[in-house]
Amino acid sequence: MGNRMVTGNGLKLISKQTKTVYEVLTKDLKIKAGLDFLERDNEYTTLEQIAITEIPAPTFQELERGLDYKKRLIEYELQNVEVDNHGNVFGIRPGIGNGPKLVVSAHLDTVFPKDTDVKVKEQDGRIHAPGIADDGRGLSSVLTLLRAFGEADIHTTGDIIFGATVGEEGLGDLNGVKAFFENNREIDGFISIEPGSPDRITYLGTGSRRYSVTYTGPGGHSFGDFGKPSAIHALGRAISRISELETPKNPKTTFNVGKINGGTSVNTIAASAGMVIDLRSVSSDTLTELEEKVVDVLKSAAEDENRRWETNEIQVDIKLVGDRPAGTQSEESMIVQAALASADALGFAPVLDGPSSTDSNVPISLGIPAITLGGGGVFGGCHTLCEFYDPTDAFYGVQKIFLTILGLVGVENVSEPLLTKNKN
Repeated sequence: MGNRMVTGNGLKLISKQTKTVYEVLTKDLKIKAGLDFLERDNEYTTLEQIAITEIPAPTFQELERGLDYKKRLIEYELQNVEVDNHGNVFGIRPGIGNGPKLVVSAHLDTVFPKDTDVKVKEQDGRIHAPGIADDGRGLSSVLTLLRAFGEADIHTTGDIIFGATVGEEGLGDLNGVKAFFENNREIDGFISIEPGSPDRITYLGTGSRRYSVTYTGPGGHSFGDFGKPSAIHALGRAISRISELETPKNPKTTFNVGKINGGTSVNTIAASAGMVIDLRSVSSDTLTELEEKVVDVLKSAAEDENRRWETNEIQVDIKLVGDRPAGTQSEESMIVQAALASADALGFAPVLDGPSSTDSNVPISLGIPAITLGGGGVFGGCHTLCEFYDPTDAFYGVQKIFLTILGLVGVENVSEPLLTKNKN
């Protein structure tokens, strides 16, 4: 989950049409029963969050947690629950027919290695463990939502596909959600659940390209072989030039050399040196322009190191290891409107966040309405061993998601879907 920033006051953006729909929804007795259940279920949801978190699930190693999650989805009587070839886990809660298809999803993977201690510790009302919030909260949110639908006996017009993806974090490169949309063409909307407060809505996707770059050369003794080119020196030339690149503030576009490696000893001319580069922008075109500049820099650094020592022995290998699409959508999109109105209905002043990098990037880039919403609670230390979560009043997050879902897919004898069916 990426960093976020406030971009606007959501209350001013809610249309009269959307407000009218939510005035009707929030008066319905079954929907009120569902909201009440989510509040009562807060403690049990936290217990499930703990149980899921204590199953290690590094990116590319999510199978054990995925199989456990499959059992949990089956328990709530979803239809056609399966683990696909990539490890995604999804099942269907059918609507009454002829409505849109909405996906509600969290992600299974964490950033932590397999041997990380993920045993939960409780202290002063907080629960501590790597991954407890990101995305333990999202995964448990999906399950409490399923229980709420069952307890309140709510029948939706549209189908809801509940589940979880793999490969959301780091070099997982959103591969799970990419595969899902490659294999499921008739999706009309998508909600990704991450840790976060009920007032905030992410509706823009920050795109990124990530490269693994390796310079290689002959190597040698720092004194005896002086005059041979150095892979580290070539790497240094590249990093220096990347650091001098100019990027626009709007659309926000960034670069970062996040990791470097290489060399053997202080008195060895390096035979190999490498780095991993992260390039980001909210504009696909601007990201491509930056990418082209960086690739030119990488190649010219090798050429200049060779020219310095009158040789051609330095080579550079440039590998694309991450490609997350950028995407934008209107504040007037019905999926954004539904989330704004849901937060407002619960008494929160909704906020549209700046662009971020989540599973929602993929559907947004495909022109499919998508948002990322917070599952509630207070959290901190994400992606560190000090990650924590406070479940106090966390139910507000899932109540907001619950109302958002209902507005989008429609409720039998209560309201028509706000979400439009895909015409393809």
